[in-house]
Amino acid sequence: MKLLHRIGYYLGGFSIGLILLAFFLGGKKTSCDYSPNARTIKNISIKERFYSEDTQRVMQNYSLDTLTVSELIKTSSVNFSESDTKGDSCKIYLLENEIDDKDIELWIKNCDSSATIQSIKIN
Repeated sequence: MKLLHRIGYYLGGFSIGLILLAFFLGGKKTSCDYSPNARTIKNISIKERFYSEDTQRVMQNYSLDTLTVSELIKTSSVNFSESDTKGDSCKIYLLENEIDDKDIELWIKNCDSSATIQSIKIN
């Protein structure tokens, strides 16, 4: 078989495979969250969230709602060097974000079934 025919068969099979893959995964909410940062953010995002009194006070002072806090969590990066990841049942993470030249720190206690936002610091 000539090299040109081999390349043609390869490209034909590859394109059919891509079409089938797009068909089967097209409508599903699949994601590739393999980095530690992405896995932590996704884990916190899917859990039921609670807000401490200090957090509720800061949210009222800066007129933040729960939707804004959810977006802050999804776009933040986890600072693992400052986080306490050694806990057995609950780990405490520091999430950092920047909006309008203001640094925002979220301290979140991530347990098995819930995530509690312990404090929000806006500098």
